[in-house]
Amino acid sequence: MTTTFTDETRARAREIVARYPADRSRSALLPLLHLVQAEEGYVSPAGIAFCAEVLGLNKAQVGAVASFYTMYKRRPTGDWLVSVCTNTMCNVLGGQEVYDTLAEHLGVGHDETTADGSVTLEHAECLAACDYAPVMTVNYDFFDNVDPQTAVGVVDELRAGGRPMPSRGARLCPLKEMSVQLAGFADAREGAVADGVPGAPTLRGLRLAQEHGISVAGFDPNTPIRSKAEADRAAEKAKAEAAAKAAAASNAGTGEPAPAAEAAGSTTRDVKAPDDKSPEVRAAETRQPDAGTAVPDAPGTKVPADGPPPASRDAQQAEAAGVAANPPAGDAKPAGDGAAAQERNLRDAESGAGTGSPTTSDRGAQK
Repeated sequence: MTTTFTDETRARAREIVARYPADRSRSALLPLLHLVQAEEGYVSPAGIAFCAEVLGLNKAQVGAVASFYTMYKRRPTGDWLVSVCTNTMCNVLGGQEVYDTLAEHLGVGHDETTADGSVTLEHAECLAACDYAPVMTVNYDFFDNVDPQTAVGVVDELRAGGRPMPSRGARLCPLKEMSVQLAGFADAREGAVADGVPGAPTLRGLRLAQEHGISVAGFDPNTPIRSKAEADRAAEKAKAEAAAKAAAASNAGTGEPAPAAEAAGSTTRDVKAPDDKSPEVRAAETRQPDAGTAVPDAPGTKVPADGPPPASRDAQQAEAAGVAANPPAGDAKPAGDGAAAQERNLRDAESGAGTGSPTTSDRGAQK
């Protein structure tokens, strides 16, 4: 069956693509896949073709992405996607029991949908809520500290047309509406955005630190956070002061003037290259520098640099010397293997075939 996407979906697709630079339009693929899922309830072959057409990709490229991420469903999915975490923490606290109870109650297995098309069940890897384990989500909204009975109550209310309130987040909405939000469009429902505070399990570590007077050394919560420009200026000032102190110390008592600033406009932190590094490591660091790599303007640092390539005459002489030192075998065998000995061993092996014991020549060759 061929699906014709609505004008609204096509307009939204153009809006999504316009969010990215013209030469980076393929970055819009993830939200576009959510968009086609919002219309069909899953990413169908028609949805794959639609995304490929919009972005100028082939269907194999789009399909590879759609099949990689589990949030993109490849077959029709119910209005309510119920995901039960069965990873370590939730499993230890009863997550598998919750999943098994729901599977039996709904009569479906992993990634299957009930006969009325309302609920799709799946077991999920970590849902990033270990402090509220065991957890399950309905269309990615959390229900914390669930047990088999409460989980059954949630799905029964959903199938009856109700909207149970998640432990955290806004009111539930069907998967298609949630996919619109995941594509980057705001939820227009009144009260759709819910404000909340961290729960007791999340704050437990903080409370223990406060009770026992534990804090980061030198941390002042009243210290304002500096802007990037302020932080850069402070770093430059500290670097200049450190360079001045080092210069003064190195010239103390010599009567020589302190050397001029050697930074030469570099903003890279000065790091002296240790002498115990191998030339290969130092050369690699020079070609692929990071924050810990020595820079040419660091005081006392000698950074290896690529020199001029050898002249063609030098290269030819080096190659000729190597060939002379390693004469190749005429029979294409590795140098050093004598052809005569190999032929003799072959004849001896043929003459002694089927005797069940090595010949004298074999033993001699082995020796």
